[in-house]
Parts: sequence; C-alpha cells; structure tokens
Amino acid sequence: MRRAGRNKAMLLGAVACVAAMLGLAYASVPLYRLFCRATGFGGTTQRVVADAGFPKVRDRWVTMSFDGNVEPGLPWDFGPDVKSLRVRLGEIVTVSYHARNHGPRTLAGTAVFNVQPDKAGGYFDKVQCFCFTNQVLAPGESAELGVQFYVDPALADDRQTDDVHTITLSYTFFRAKDQSAVR
Repeated sequence: MRRAGRNKAMLLGAVACVAAMLGLAYASVPLYRLFCRATGFGGTTQRVVADAGFPKVRDRWVTMSFDGNVEPGLPWDFGPDVKSLRVRLGEIVTVSYHARNHGPRTLAGTAVFNVQPDKAGGYFDKVQCFCFTNQVLAPGESAELGVQFYVDPALADDRQTDDVHTITLSYTFFRAKDQSAVR
C-alpha cells in the first residue's frame, strides 16, 4: 500500500512538472516580447505616444545609419532615402523610406525592424512608423514610408553606452501572412 501511494505521488509530481513546462513554453514568447520591450534587449526599440511629451534635446550627437531589405520572393524594392544622418539626443527626426512593387499582383507587406548595437535599442524611441501597419502595393505602385523617432537623452547618462557613436536602424519587408487587405 505504501508503495502504491509513493507511485501515485510520483505520477502526480511528474504530471505537474509536465504541465508547468507546457505552460512556460506557451507563455515564453509573450514573456520574451515583454522583456525585450521593457529593456531594449536584442535591439528592441521603444514606442512612444506623440502627446506624451518629449525629452529635452542634449548636446551629445550620434550618427544614425539606415538600412532596408526585402525577403527573397517579395518582388519589392525598398530602402531609405538617406543612408545616414547626424542627430542630437532627444531631437525628433523624420526619415523616409521608399517601396515599389515590381510584381504582377497587389501584395501586402509588413516590415520588421532592428536597432544595432543591441544596447542602444532601449534608447531608440519611435513616435510614428510604417512598421506598425501592413503596407499594400499594387503592381508598379510606389509608396513613401516615414518613420519618426528620437534617441533618448538618457543614453548619455548610461556609462555602458559611452562607446555608442553610431546606431543602425534596419528594416526588412516580408510578405504579410494576412493578405486579406489585398483587393
């Protein structure tokens, strides 16, 4: 009888461990995204609301470089209008990218972004960005896509970012999984 009770306890413990692991696996992606948004880990940028008030501009300058890519199989050209720009910390800047559909049919695309070096991601704040919504382009159609941002002046107070003189904002366009916006 004792042995049966121990086996039952062992089985319940194993089932509880499996259930806990499944729960953590299911929650890992949303928890990781929250962690990245909160800390800027992995170059994750911050998103701000335009009427929330902006920080004071500081005298420290950084060079912003811009990059645009398209996944293979998406017949679009995409890239920034300028390759680099020198900005002051806290200065609100708007930069334009252009996209053009060279394919034979209308397609929806979505852009993902990254900021390098990773440690600068938490200080890069987007006010407005084309990456927040799918972009739909008909054959031969072009679009000007803007991003408005600033680099948080708190970057100057973080001794771990003293070596950050250049920040790269990179976008890659992918064919949107949801093509329902295409008519």
